[in-house]
Amino acid sequence: MAEETTAQETTAVETTAEETTAKETVSQEVEDVIEALRDVVDPELGINVVDLGLVYGVDVDAEKIATVDMTLTSAACPLTDVIEEQTREALDGLVTDFRINWVWMPPWGPEHITEDGREQLRALGFNI
Repeated sequence: MAEETTAQETTAVETTAEETTAKETVSQEVEDVIEALRDVVDPELGINVVDLGLVYGVDVDAEKIATVDMTLTSAACPLTDVIEEQTREALDGLVTDFRINWVWMPPWGPEHITEDGREQLRALGFNI
């Protein structure tokens, strides 16, 4: 009985180690996608979408397809095509494909801007 328990425990430890490695890989892929999205610049403000706080979430699945939950400063923004094209260029070679899930809740506000984004906006003359 003791040997059987040990074998089950070993299998559980191996499975846990595999799951941890898989999670670390996905986590690194998500971090890589977020870093690449820093090359996507809001055409109106000239600040990247990550530091503006427009990226609400990123997921990369097993087939390396990225889903980016993103919002805009305004739902009426006509520049989604520009942002999608920049995203395509930024993620080229990093993932097999991507999808932008445009989300409007919660609404974007200046509280979403990172400190780096705030510094960049101040350098452009914005009082934030």
